[in-house]
Amino acid sequence: MSLTNPMGDLTITDPQAMRALAHPVRLAALTHLQRHGPATATQLSPHVGATPSVVSWHLRHLATFGLVMDAGPDEAPAGGRQRYWKAASRGFTTRLADDDDSQTARRLLSGQMEEAARQQVEKWWAETEPDLDHTWRRLSGLSNTGVRLTADEFDELQNAIDELIGAYVRRADADIPADARRVRILRQYLPEAQS
Repeated sequence: MSLTNPMGDLTITDPQAMRALAHPVRLAALTHLQRHGPATATQLSPHVGATPSVVSWHLRHLATFGLVMDAGPDEAPAGGRQRYWKAASRGFTTRLADDDDSQTARRLLSGQMEEAARQQVEKWWAETEPDLDHTWRRLSGLSNTGVRLTADEFDELQNAIDELIGAYVRRADADIPADARRVRILRQYLPEAQS
């Protein structure tokens, strides 16, 4: 695994790592660590729907694939004996190999990610959107665009979008304006069957 895209996401190529992350508790734990920073299994427990001991087991499993790791002393509260975990990167992406095992594993992970995204969107519409002011409400929402591309153009478009978003993801905390909000950008690229 390596950090390869403009956002500094971890690229997962190992089918076993994809399968490990396809578990809902593991995916929820990693997502929470990526968004909120280091936490203990006890702190993660209410956010992922599992007991602290179960969460701890799942975190250790994710650590075997390098997806999470122990938080350093400068990242966790001092003086405690609890184990703090952190995400290995801000995000992740998958790279598909040509073998059936890789394709099956990616499909499993994608299905779990789709379900998590669906729940996130439903929660956003129910809990966040009603309280947004007009400006943020106008800027939010969904779009659905179809476009005809070659495989090379498709790759170029994805890379350009990653570069554009990456500039905001990588900026230093000191450079983030005081009125900035976290914005979740969910992207799906769905090539259609050849007609």
